[in-house]
Amino acid sequence: MKFKITQVKSVIGRPKPQRLTIRALGLKRLNQSIIHDDKPEIRGMMNKVIHLLKIEELDT
Repeated sequence: MKFKITQVKSVIGRPKPQRLTIRALGLKRLNQSIIHDDKPEIRGMMNKVIHLLKIEELDT
C-alpha cells in the first residue's frame, strides 16, 4: 500500500520540529503532493504533522 500525502496548511509559525518533519517527508510548498510507501517511519512522521496534511491511501 502507498500513501498520497498533500500539504494543505502552511508551516509558517509552526514549531521547528514540525517544519523539519514536513521537509523530511519531501514537501516543499502548499498543495504539493508526494507518494510514499507504507513504512513505520513514514507513518510516524505523518502522525506528527497530521493536522497539516491530507492523506489518501492508494492500492498499488
